[in-house]
Amino acid sequence: MSMLPIAPGPASEAVGEQPALHQRNHWIFDMDGTLTMAAHDFDAIRRSLGLPPKMPILESMAQLPEEKAAPLRVKLHEIELDIAHSAQVQPGAVALLAGLRSQNKRLALLTRNSMAGAVATLTACGLDEFFEPAFILSRHCCPPKPKPDGIHHLLGLWQAQPQTAVMVGDYVFDLLAGRNAGTATVHLDVTGTFPWPEHADAQVSSLNELAILAMGEDRRVGDRRRVGDRRRVE
Repeated sequence: MSMLPIAPGPASEAVGEQPALHQRNHWIFDMDGTLTMAAHDFDAIRRSLGLPPKMPILESMAQLPEEKAAPLRVKLHEIELDIAHSAQVQPGAVALLAGLRSQNKRLALLTRNSMAGAVATLTACGLDEFFEPAFILSRHCCPPKPKPDGIHHLLGLWQAQPQTAVMVGDYVFDLLAGRNAGTATVHLDVTGTFPWPEHADAQVSSLNELAILAMGEDRRVGDRRRVGDRRRVE
């Protein structure tokens, strides 16, 4: 994914001691590159769509006149479906989701992908059993990340507070969405690079590592950042 300049927002007002990850009951996951192996060549997709390099695809299309944007949306949908049918599950995803479900945690998916692409991807990876349809949100359901609207919607369905939730993703937009919604944020980076530490409460290089934190087997909440240390980014 392309990297964009991020302007940190002002630090939020001081908050009290926040629940550890294993104490949080509402878990929201990004899909591509998080629950699945990263397979999207975004630079190639931008070239195929004739969009500017290094700019987010959805936001670039939103700036176009409708007569130009409409066929690009159709082409993007076709590209996403092709990738979805050959999607591969991220190592540790099944065990993590099963473990969370065994503890009666609530699970949701929040993706910038299309709804059809999300469903096809989950099915191809054998992850569809973990997500009820009402808790799969695509760009067709709400403004896409980094806007927090999708998280707010899910919290509303659960009648839950942000302090009970976690947003897990592999890209800065996932982390910013969680920050702006007031949840804890977990950055999965299989390369171990972690380029956005200021936006992550925890950083893991595998879902197996996250499972240790999520199941409460490692109580070191502040292993990388304290969950209460958060910023709001506009």
